[in-house]
Amino acid sequence: MLNQKVADLRKDYILASLDESDVAPHPLPQFEKWWHDATSSEIDEPNAMTLATSTPDGHPSARIVLLKGFDEEGFLFFTNYESRKGLELAQNPHVTLLFFWRELERQVRIEGTVSKAPVSISNEYYNSRPKDSRIGAIASPQSKVIPGRSFLEEQVSQVALKYEQEAPERPDYWGGYVVKPRVVEFWQGRSNRLHDRILYTLTTEGSWKIERLAP
Repeated sequence: MLNQKVADLRKDYILASLDESDVAPHPLPQFEKWWHDATSSEIDEPNAMTLATSTPDGHPSARIVLLKGFDEEGFLFFTNYESRKGLELAQNPHVTLLFFWRELERQVRIEGTVSKAPVSISNEYYNSRPKDSRIGAIASPQSKVIPGRSFLEEQVSQVALKYEQEAPERPDYWGGYVVKPRVVEFWQGRSNRLHDRILYTLTTEGSWKIERLAP
């Protein structure tokens, strides 16, 4: 199984360090600082994040989604509620988000629980999207098996024709989710794989405990 050409691929991380004395007492302002660094750097889609979900009996799945906002309430993204991830979220609200900003040699891992975003938020974002994207959200039976690309294109054509003279409204099966964090880890790559890992854990009292993890 070992492929030495693959096994020999490695990179040393030398850009920065992360110490307990450097981080904010709450993970949100710490994320805001790293977010500013990411959006100020030449990173393609810094809002791309892996969303990991699982079924009630523990079968995991993961995919890339796009962060669309964050504040004290949590981390916001949008999708089809009837997709595989939507169905899994309905049965098991425990999720993990992962950002990997390769150019900064950083990762942020967020564990928490998910809930649907308020209808007003979902409507506001849906109505801000390009019309073709709104049509696509209506036309695509996300995660369902379809007979071919032509089926999808025909669905899009039919929806586009229906809304040729008007703006489509958000379908009930499409909207936002908010991930409320309970664990947040900030990972800074370091030389010789001795990476810095600072972990925030939400306590029962509502404060955040900060600890260092071994790499």
